[in-house]
Amino acid sequence: MNAESSFSEVIKQAGEENGFAVKKMRSLTGGDINNVFFIETDFLRKLVIKINDSNKYPGMFEAEKSGLEELRNAQVIDVPEGLFTGEVQGKSYLILRYIETANKIPEFWEVFGEQMAALHKTTSSKFGFKTDNYIGSLPQYNKRYDSASEFYVSQRLEPQLKMAQNSGYDLGKTTTFLKNVSELIPDEPPALIHGDLWGGNYIVNAEGFPCLIDPAVAYAPREMDLSMMKLFGGFDAELFKSYNSHFPLESGFEERVPLWQLYYLLVHLNIFGLGYKNSVENIIRQYT
Repeated sequence: MNAESSFSEVIKQAGEENGFAVKKMRSLTGGDINNVFFIETDFLRKLVIKINDSNKYPGMFEAEKSGLEELRNAQVIDVPEGLFTGEVQGKSYLILRYIETANKIPEFWEVFGEQMAALHKTTSSKFGFKTDNYIGSLPQYNKRYDSASEFYVSQRLEPQLKMAQNSGYDLGKTTTFLKNVSELIPDEPPALIHGDLWGGNYIVNAEGFPCLIDPAVAYAPREMDLSMMKLFGGFDAELFKSYNSHFPLESGFEERVPLWQLYYLLVHLNIFGLGYKNSVENIIRQYT
């Protein structure tokens, strides 16, 4: 049985719940967690529906919709509109407007850098977010803090370190490491960040501009986004040059990149396993 057949009844019921009839559907490339489909409805509306197991990932799509709304409200970069969330037959769903795609404009990377700088200038009185959410398949905590270092250590590093320890990964004592990290983090205002910006989490919209998808939103240190963008590649150097011209980074950013990448490597360790342990240990050692 193919994916369309397996989920056709769920998609049909989701449409009925939200006032539209599904006329066509086809499977799209999803992640490890979600099944993703393009759907065409009556009145020729084009939508995307993401589906997962409601018992495994409670509240995931409501949190994602909230994050998308926060990014859209900044009005500086394209983001799909989250329309509906719900639950059918033990499956959770999120329905989004479909983004038509095209080729990059010649100035794509320069524009992308400028737009990311504008996004990161969107600020809040505290670090954190109005709700907890997810990073991949793992919970991500967003309790509000006044300082960047307190937020990063308590809401990003410590939960992942604890999870790794509970999974049997011996990373040694991290007390000194966490103290050192706290002293290295710049005292900058909270920035609205995408939160999981690797090369698969942007697309090129119909006008040839960047469009952000699948966020893990928070008001957090802005260097987190930029460091994640450097972790697995996929972003042109022109983007970072453009970003820095519109929102100059604090001195020493390049030396701090591994500090921020540690969070994402811990996430990968906790999701995908042992292959990421050496990278995690090397960074902890570097800052101990």
